[in-house]
Amino acid sequence: MKVLEIYTDGACSGNPGPGGWGVVMIYGDNIKEISGHADETTNNRMEMQAAIEGLLAVKIPCSIHLYSDSSYVVNAVNKGWIDNWQKNGWRTADKKEVKNKDLWQQIIELNERLKPQYIWVKGHADNKHNNRADELAVKAIRKN
Repeated sequence: MKVLEIYTDGACSGNPGPGGWGVVMIYGDNIKEISGHADETTNNRMEMQAAIEGLLAVKIPCSIHLYSDSSYVVNAVNKGWIDNWQKNGWRTADKKEVKNKDLWQQIIELNERLKPQYIWVKGHADNKHNNRADELAVKAIRKN
């Protein structure tokens, strides 16, 4: 099965404030870029929205590698935080309500259907696709 690489990033001007998300999708020699914005949001929500939008754009069966510089997103999936939150009635280990539950529920649904592998990459470093996703997110804020 071919591998689809999805690079995602979110940005926010103020936190909260206007935000944007960017996605770079690479499938063989094909590259697709998508982006969007939100009027009043947080950086974490934009990081999550980027992952959601990238996964929603998947149209063919494939193996998915989703790259993000968001430890929040990658660790929530890879370290089982999401599973624990669900088991605990959407409460954190210290009994606080989980933030961004609406987006986590979308991510859970997409993960169950598509089975992506989440991979953390260092942000603002030498990964050109992650840097491009960041550029798209920042431009989406400016366009709005």
